Amino acid sequence: MSDTNQNWSWAKYRDDEHEVRVPPGIDPSKPSVARVYDFVLGGKDNFAADRELGEAILKTVPEAPAMARASRMFLRRAVTYLAREAGIRQFLDIGSGLPTQGNVHEIAHEVDPTARVVYVDNDPIVLAHGRALLADNNTTTVIQADLRDPEAVLNHPGVREFINFDEPLGLLFMAILHHLNDDEDPGGIAARFREVLAPGSHLVISHFCNPGERNPAAAQIAVDSERLFAERLGTGRFRTPEEIAAFFGDMELIEPGLVSPLEWRMDPEEAALLLPPNDIYNNILAGVGRKN
Repeated sequence: MSDTNQNWSWAKYRDDEHEVRVPPGIDPSKPSVARVYDFVLGGKDNFAADRELGEAILKTVPEAPAMARASRMFLRRAVTYLAREAGIRQFLDIGSGLPTQGNVHEIAHEVDPTARVVYVDNDPIVLAHGRALLADNNTTTVIQADLRDPEAVLNHPGVREFINFDEPLGLLFMAILHHLNDDEDPGGIAARFREVLAPGSHLVISHFCNPGERNPAAAQIAVDSERLFAERLGTGRFRTPEEIAAFFGDMELIEPGLVSPLEWRMDPEEAALLLPPNDIYNNILAGVGRKN
């Protein structure tokens, strides 16, 4: 892994055959959601434990990289819609993960360079990389906080400095709510965040899905994948379409509603970059809701 911020007290760690340095608070021997996702996307910011789990995921779901790319493409289209068509000028990205190509602030700034963005993640390495990426950026920040503690997120000084909750906000839960187990009350957590949104705010969600009898092949992939995630990562719920829709509460779903990433306003040029439509894309649902 690269040294992204020299101000951190980096520790040495032997990763495979190489000695690397990691920021404090990192246990490289345990896989991280953000780093496993980075591996699946072809990134370099991951450790042996992350790669081992990533390889196991690829054996179970060989199309996982295409799913991840489809999700990133949906993120670009959703943020562009929020900035260009809905007039959103502030964004709160919960569970942002490691920086990659097409980050929220980069997409939003294509429409308005003054748009404000706060990234939130509980992984210290995300904070380290984010600080390095945003060193010269005065419209965007990254904070370390946990989605499971909404008050800590909402009252964080970094959030309060950049976000005005009296104005419309773009709130993003990209591939993060499925990493909350049922006993952690994901519905209640989502409701608390929705509660603070001003009218005109939008909520963006992508989530692992088990379509059940509507698509038996995708349902089996969901069962096998959820078992793997539970055994190796302790998290990763494939919920039904109805359970995922409930995270929007009474918000108005923007057309075309809660669909696979391929179906949410994707143009033919984008679709050509992915695998042909097949069952695997039914294992993710994505949508955008508006608070009226």
